[in-house]
Amino acid sequence: MIRTRPVGRVTADAALLAGGVLAGPLWVAVALAQGLTRAGFDFRRHPVSVLSNGDLGWVQIANFVLAGLLCLGAAAALRRIPHPGLGPVSGPWLIGQYGLGLVLSGIFVADPVDGFPAGTPAPGTVSWHGLAHFAAGAVAFPALIAACLVAARRFAGRGERGWSVFSAVTGLFFAAAWLALIGSGGRPVAMVLFALAVAAGWAWVTVTLWRARRDAAG
Repeated sequence: MIRTRPVGRVTADAALLAGGVLAGPLWVAVALAQGLTRAGFDFRRHPVSVLSNGDLGWVQIANFVLAGLLCLGAAAALRRIPHPGLGPVSGPWLIGQYGLGLVLSGIFVADPVDGFPAGTPAPGTVSWHGLAHFAAGAVAFPALIAACLVAARRFAGRGERGWSVFSAVTGLFFAAAWLALIGSGGRPVAMVLFALAVAAGWAWVTVTLWRARRDAAG
């Protein structure tokens, strides 16, 4: 006997996946708009996280929290929708962990850094919420990297070489850029490289969840 999900459940899951698809473009667009318009911010010197400071800091805080919640919703839907790359267990959990890390990144605000917000002096003592923000990154980033590599392995097993290579390259690029940022102490090249890696990671999340939504709708 073939088991089917109720139409309402299918519709709700498709909506949750649609939210996950939108999370990346929304996050990148909001972060980019702020980075290009807020006084004192420089992508070569400042991580996007510091946009959570200042009078308009609430915009980036909301950006983190909303994107995280959308990823958590998509992860819940993925547990009920078969996905050839993410699978029924590990992939959804990793996407959910990534979403949780984003929410925590919004709740625990990064410390200001040299020159941002405008007039901020050279870095001093790291605050407790600054440390918690770093910990949130340690929740989110490994989860995204692992999700990419899990998908790469599963796609390879299915003979879907293009999807496998895309997932593997994204995960390895993100990992390398993150380690380069940590190892360089925030040098301009590493800052820009990591910003590009974040955009690439979001692109992977977007197209992967788009595929899941397409399969659910079909």
